Amino acid sequence: MNFEEDIKKCIEVLQAGGTILYPTDTVWGIGCDATNADAVKKVYELKKRDDSKALIVLVAGERDVMQYTAAVDLSLFDYLDSTTRPTTVIYEHGLGFAENLVAADGSIAIRICDEAFCKALIKRFGKPIVSTSANISGEPAAPFFASISDAIKTGVDYIVQYRQDDNEPTQPSSIIRWKDGNVEIIR
Repeated sequence: MNFEEDIKKCIEVLQAGGTILYPTDTVWGIGCDATNADAVKKVYELKKRDDSKALIVLVAGERDVMQYTAAVDLSLFDYLDSTTRPTTVIYEHGLGFAENLVAADGSIAIRICDEAFCKALIKRFGKPIVSTSANISGEPAAPFFASISDAIKTGVDYIVQYRQDDNEPTQPSSIIRWKDGNVEIIR
């Protein structure tokens, strides 16, 4: 299967409220439509994760961040341009996401993704996509596809073929909170 066929299949699954296993700019992720509460619930159940613990959302660009959050400090984008590691930002006010995806305080964790497959998928899907590490909650994140557990692989509705042979170990993103022009490092 080629890149384009993978994108088409992912979009079909996401539009139907399903879950995907896909490569990101960090670790392989379990994904779903970030605006669909039933799909988000499936991800929490698959990971055996308490839904009070937030999940990360991927978007394709700065414009998406501004569409799905309130009152973004634009200097944050200059900071993100200067980082070398993929960086997830916790925004105070998430807008338009599934209720069970937004934290109790209204915040949401978003990362602008530059990985070719993810960026193409998000743009074509037209909505943010959940991205949480492909592991059962409490277990280590899988550094590459071959190390993802069978429980995760059999629990999703579609597994992307692209980059399955990539054995370059990866690591999760850094996570920050941006407040009044200052960075608070969470991870």
